[in-house]
Amino acid sequence: MQCTHLRDGNESFKDLVHESADDIIPFSQTERIAYAVLDRQKEEKVLRGIVLIALVSTVLFAGCASVPMEDVKLTNEAHKFNPPSDGNAGLYIYRSGGIGTALKKDIWVDGNCIGQTAPYMFFYEEVEGDKEHKISTESEFSPNDLIIKVKSGMLYFIRQYIKLGVFVGGAGLELVDEEEGKKAVSELEMATKGDCSK
Repeated sequence: MQCTHLRDGNESFKDLVHESADDIIPFSQTERIAYAVLDRQKEEKVLRGIVLIALVSTVLFAGCASVPMEDVKLTNEAHKFNPPSDGNAGLYIYRSGGIGTALKKDIWVDGNCIGQTAPYMFFYEEVEGDKEHKISTESEFSPNDLIIKVKSGMLYFIRQYIKLGVFVGGAGLELVDEEEGKKAVSELEMATKGDCSK
């Protein structure tokens, strides 16, 4: 095949590219196999990505996790939002709905297991007042912590939320104001404490 160059500008691009069928070099058998292998590898990568997305979606959106719950009388008592014991502060740690309903996540306060969360539940825990405390949640790779300084006689409301992760959903914690916290907890049930996965 002769090299084709642009000459005086009178020829169209189509004319230059399609001068003759004899100029086209067919793929060799080896080249055909190589391209077929590359195409197959691309297809496998796409399929693996689809499977991974499907698995993550299944974990995050399918089913609903459950944990042991307290008697309704204890739930109703906690819904009164009475002041904590003398010298203590009260922590309401809760989880509403949203994504990740099939996931259970551990909660710790100052390194001590409080329990596993599921959608639509809360824990109540009293801690020593006028001190800093660390509330931690199990996440995808390592715990996420929330440090708060509490005052004696006060109630604090901490929301746990599920977020998208690489393989499974992660979790985070945020301190919310008293009005928002009371409204949310009033619609939830109290879970039994002391059961963590780790």
